[in-house]
Amino acid sequence: MAMPAEDIRPLAEAIRIVPDFPVEGISFRDITPLLADGRLFEMAIDRMTSPWKKGDIDRIVGIDARGFIFGGAVALELGAGFVPIRKKGKLPCGTHESEYDLEYGTNTIAVHTDAVLEGERVILVDDLLATGGTAAAALDLLERLGADIVESVFLIELSCLEGRERLEKRPHPVRSVILD
Repeated sequence: MAMPAEDIRPLAEAIRIVPDFPVEGISFRDITPLLADGRLFEMAIDRMTSPWKKGDIDRIVGIDARGFIFGGAVALELGAGFVPIRKKGKLPCGTHESEYDLEYGTNTIAVHTDAVLEGERVILVDDLLATGGTAAAALDLLERLGADIVESVFLIELSCLEGRERLEKRPHPVRSVILD
């Protein structure tokens, strides 16, 4: 589910597309102009937190690194704790790990083994849904921890890369603010 286009036009217009970054053939979505405008950043967080209210969610899980920006803000808005999913080797205690494919390679992410208690209601947050590989790996980690995954929410979805189809095979909703 995405927000109606007329509601998000200012957000979409603030995202800069950088061709051939980080490698040739990739069109990078630069969110820094959106983040630099407090009104737009607040609008993005408002869209990402609806339909939830304080107390509905126990933990917001953000994916390294831009998911930390949105996930932290969403956690504050909802009065929830924040859990970082980081790249392999960046967390200091016991972790679960999951490897995934990128549009331009592979990577491994990790979460602390005690980051989410079994049955806690969580929302996975990231800035971008592309092929769904990173989000699927993050959801695998949350499932291992026994989380009650309420939804995955993204600021931007690159619908041509079909990441939604990959994630919708799971039993929880996928929501994006901006469809690109």
